[in-house]
Amino acid sequence: MNKFIDLSKEVKEAMEEKKPVVALESTIISHGMPYPENIETAKTLENIVREHGAIPATIAIINGRIKIGLSEEELEFMGTSKEILKASRRDLPVVLAKGLSAATTVSATMICANLAGIKVFVTGGIGGVHRGAEQTFDISADLQELANTDVAVVCAGAKAILDLPRTLEYLETFGVPVVGFKTSEFPAFYTRESGLKVDYKVDDEIEAAKIIKTKWDLGLKGGALIANPIPEEYALDKAYIDKAIEDALYEAEKRNIKGKEITPFLLDKIKDLTQGKSLKANIELVKNNAHVGAKIAIELNKLYKEA
Repeated sequence: MNKFIDLSKEVKEAMEEKKPVVALESTIISHGMPYPENIETAKTLENIVREHGAIPATIAIINGRIKIGLSEEELEFMGTSKEILKASRRDLPVVLAKGLSAATTVSATMICANLAGIKVFVTGGIGGVHRGAEQTFDISADLQELANTDVAVVCAGAKAILDLPRTLEYLETFGVPVVGFKTSEFPAFYTRESGLKVDYKVDDEIEAAKIIKTKWDLGLKGGALIANPIPEEYALDKAYIDKAIEDALYEAEKRNIKGKEITPFLLDKIKDLTQGKSLKANIELVKNNAHVGAKIAIELNKLYKEA
């Protein structure tokens, strides 16, 4: 895999010394947040992971190379360049072969993390089944990746712009455990509640790590979803955010925005409609996920060392 991958010095040393490593995605930097909040958030997430005793590995593709761990210059490039594509599973071979640069979505980050041997990945929210998918068949590749790639994903549920009941049904069909971290309810990104139940609740990172390792010890391929709700003090009112989402969806339909353009458009529109409150919530929830993800990576690392 060295043919395609460049590990940063910090990540390479961590892997050689068998230290816990946490993957972080780059779509949030290039397509999920405005500058300079995107760079500040990326650096904050890395520092949170380090503070807990794990090593952060922000993943992106730069000039046809998979970068596992980014330098300050590379972070700046990902956060400011207008030439950054958005790469999912299907885009990886093209982006690499053509020597292009791309931010990795949840699915592509899972693939790259798995190639590098990283087992825990922290993101904001996963993609899922889009509203109206019964007509459009618009379903994120993230869900198939969770079904097939052995990486645990810590998130604040699925993005609230999605059809959450159908997203959970899809995950159940493909055998992906949906585990609530200190919650019995599936979080809805900006809010702690969705009215939907998770499969199981865990009370701490030790229990979460045991479930993840047991799954792979049984030879059951695919990831696990650790659903970690946004901290209460940063959660938005459900009725308020639901109205903003409906208005943003209406605008997207009117402009005929579809495919991989839809999520960045909706997140940006919701940010405008909420006067930036949704962006603040997004930053806080992903920071909270970094705290939890780092702790889970540390416990999982301990279990593998003891085995």
